[in-house]
Amino acid sequence: MELHYIDHSCFVAEEEDCLIVYDYWRDPDGRLDALLHGGDREVYFVVSHFHADHYNPLIPGWCAAHGNWHLLPSYDTVRRRRIDKSLPLAVLRFGEQVSTPHFRLDVYHSTDVGVCTVATLRDGTTLFHAGDCNNWCFPPTAEESDQDRVKVSDYQMEKLFLSILRDIKRDHPHIDHAMFPVDPRLGQEMLRGPLQLLRTIDITHLHPMHYSWSLTADL
Repeated sequence: MELHYIDHSCFVAEEEDCLIVYDYWRDPDGRLDALLHGGDREVYFVVSHFHADHYNPLIPGWCAAHGNWHLLPSYDTVRRRRIDKSLPLAVLRFGEQVSTPHFRLDVYHSTDVGVCTVATLRDGTTLFHAGDCNNWCFPPTAEESDQDRVKVSDYQMEKLFLSILRDIKRDHPHIDHAMFPVDPRLGQEMLRGPLQLLRTIDITHLHPMHYSWSLTADL
């Protein structure tokens, strides 16, 4: 398995006969396009939530046009982006498990909208994609638009985040690849969530997301 970084929170897990595309938003360097058209493989688009920097509205059309391209959106993405309910291979809801011929996907709560997931490949390799699950402890000087996304106190946020980590650890005490937000908007608290993740779960490789944050995103 090879893991490719595309942009922002988009990664692609590449196996010989399939691709798992996480939270595709944009492809500025054409890396995703090269992978998608680099062979006749099964393609799975996993969407953690509806935010515009985690979801590209072209995806449903692509999946409808390709018989071996599949959409696995979160429940809120289906609702907020008005996706035809007959199109997804499965809709991701926390507490559920989705099985495909190439991987199993365990779905967990998020501290923001949507879900986070752990995929287990056929060889046992595990991939955690956090989506927007993080300990969102914004500094007092954060922009109001950022603070509006967090509706709980810092104490409640941390309590929720740590409970989600415990749920994941119960099922996956070791994870091979964790794709997780390292968000500059959090200032001095940017590493708080990633460090709590590393202290809770045995992670082999941590891959930062959000670090290339762009304010051009239409959230």
